[in-house]
Amino acid sequence: MKPAPFEYVRPQTVGEAVRLLAATPDAKVLAGGQTLGPMLNLRLAQPPVLVDIGRIPELAAVTEDSDAITIGATVTHAAIEDGRISDPTGGFLAQVARGIAYRAVRTRGTIGGSLAHADPAADWLSALTALGAEVAVAGGTDFRVPVADFVRGAMETVLGPDELITGIRIPRFSPRARFGFHKICRKTGEFAEAIGVVVEDPERSFRSLVAGATGGRPLAIGMTAEAGPKGLTIAQARRLLELNGFSGDRYELQLHAVALKNACAKAYAA
Repeated sequence: MKPAPFEYVRPQTVGEAVRLLAATPDAKVLAGGQTLGPMLNLRLAQPPVLVDIGRIPELAAVTEDSDAITIGATVTHAAIEDGRISDPTGGFLAQVARGIAYRAVRTRGTIGGSLAHADPAADWLSALTALGAEVAVAGGTDFRVPVADFVRGAMETVLGPDELITGIRIPRFSPRARFGFHKICRKTGEFAEAIGVVVEDPERSFRSLVAGATGGRPLAIGMTAEAGPKGLTIAQARRLLELNGFSGDRYELQLHAVALKNACAKAYAA
């Protein structure tokens, strides 16, 4: 099957892209196209206008300040994987990027596109939530919102029809920070069935534990002494998930408990 007819436009600035989206509320934004392309071919998406933001320079830029690094929305997974941009996590972002799908997908897919699509099983959604990252949005009123609040549910975000992700602001972490990421897939390259993420930075008094691929927005779990240097047992992980509102059958609960346990083990490995 091929896409339904649509008009293709390629704006040169963020302002121009926002105006195009405002003029056609049913328009779709194209960045890497790794999700939208198949949806167009299957006619699951039939936009009258396709707005290609891939050639807007400011969306591919990476900016730095003393507290954080902002990664442009069209920066690819491969660019992060290869270390072609500054990494405020000392390599954790590259580790996450390396596990996304296949190299061909990572070469085209973008970090902003992944967040905008908001698939619950997407790696960046859980990892960036755990890092306390923020999404920068341009539109009628420019604003910045934590990733945890940006996603409302499965495939649902706060983005309005005339709004566009411009970048992701990630705090700088100290050399003492610990990171753990573990996902469970049936085979390499597939979306995860369960994701566990652990981030701790003692110098910033920052601790975060997130369960992803839960069918909705990532589940932020209150960090306790259990999820620390001594690790986390399966029983402890199951209890934390249940206490924080995890909804799923016994099999799903076990998968997510294993993902959290393994993420903790990676974070606090010697």
